[in-house]
Amino acid sequence: MPFSRTQPPESLCLIRLSAIGDCCHTLPVVRTFQAHWPDTRISWIIGKTEHALFAGTDGIEFITYDKADPWGSLRRIRHQVSGRRFPLLLHMHPSMRANLVSLCVRADLRLGLGGRTNDYQWLFTNARTEPKDRVHVMDRFFGFAEYFGLGPRELRWDIPVSDADRALARSLCAGDAPVCVISPCSNPRFRNFRNWRAENYAALAAWLRDERGARIIVTGGPTETERRFGEIIAAAGGEAVTNLVGQTSLKQLFAIIGEADLVICPDSGPAHMATAAGTLCVGLYATTNRLRAAPYFCQDLVVDKYPDAVQREYGKPVEALRWGTRVRNPAAMDLITLSDVTAKIDQALARLGKS
Repeated sequence: MPFSRTQPPESLCLIRLSAIGDCCHTLPVVRTFQAHWPDTRISWIIGKTEHALFAGTDGIEFITYDKADPWGSLRRIRHQVSGRRFPLLLHMHPSMRANLVSLCVRADLRLGLGGRTNDYQWLFTNARTEPKDRVHVMDRFFGFAEYFGLGPRELRWDIPVSDADRALARSLCAGDAPVCVISPCSNPRFRNFRNWRAENYAALAAWLRDERGARIIVTGGPTETERRFGEIIAAAGGEAVTNLVGQTSLKQLFAIIGEADLVICPDSGPAHMATAAGTLCVGLYATTNRLRAAPYFCQDLVVDKYPDAVQREYGKPVEALRWGTRVRNPAAMDLITLSDVTAKIDQALARLGKS
C-alpha cells in the first residue's frame, strides 16, 4: 500500500453517484477523512441531480455524472481525470453504472465494500472494507474510514445554501406554531411501493391543523403523482397547508427542512436530508428495514411495520431474509395507521417542547 495513516495520500477519488439519501450518508465519511487527512485533496464523482444539493460544499472537487447521458458522461469524466493517478479510489457505489465510472479513474488502491454487494463490484476493486452485515447504510459506509483506522467519526454535513434560500425558508417557517414538512412520495417513477396513501396524508394534515395547531408544508418533485398528492393534502388542510410540490430546488428544500420542526415522509431523500439538517423526522417504514435505512438519529420516531409486512409477504421473520430485502408491495404501507403516525408526531413534538 503506497501510504499509511501517518502518511496519508495527496489525493483520493470517491464514487457515490446516487441517491440523495446515500449521498447524505457519504458526506460525514468524507468529513472524517478530511478531519484526519487535512492535506488530502478529495474528488467526488456524483450524480448530476445529487450535485444540485451538494454543490459548493467546501473542500471537495465535484465531478458530475448525468445518467440521462451515460456515455457522454463517461467521456467527460475520463477527460476530467486524464493525466491524473489517484493513490486511493473509494468505490462507495455498488452498481454497474458506478463500476463503469470507476474504469475512468486510474488509482493504486481501489477500495470497495466488503461483504455481499451488487453488480460484481469486487471485480472493479483490489481491496475491500471489513464486511458489515445487518447495519445501517451509513455505518457500512464508515467502513471506508475504519479501513485506515480513522476515528472518531466526524458527523458533520454543513451543506451550503444561499442567503436567499435561507431567507425563504425562514419566512415560510416563521411563527410559534409547529411547522411540519410532509414529503409524501418516494421517487414515484420507480418506488410507488413506498408511498402511504394520499388520503392518509390528507387525514394527517387535518389532524395536524385541528389537534396540534400546526402548519404544514408539502414538498415533492414535479411528477404527476407528486402533484396529485400535494393537491389532495392541500385540499384537506386548507389554509394551514403551503403546497410547494414541484416549486423548490433541492437546496431550497434543504433550507426549509432545516428551519422546520419536523419532517414526515416514507423512506426517501428528505428523511436523510432531515438528518443532515438536524431536524427530527417521523419515518413511515413498511417496505424497508428501518435498521438499515431509517433517519440515522430518529430510529425511535419511525413507524415500523416492516416486520409485519415481511411476515405477510414472505411468510418468514426478518432475520430469515437477506439484509436489505424490500417488500415491493404497495399494500404493505396500509399496515401503517393514522394513529401510529400521530403517536410518533406527538413524541417528536414533546421532544421539541411543542406538544
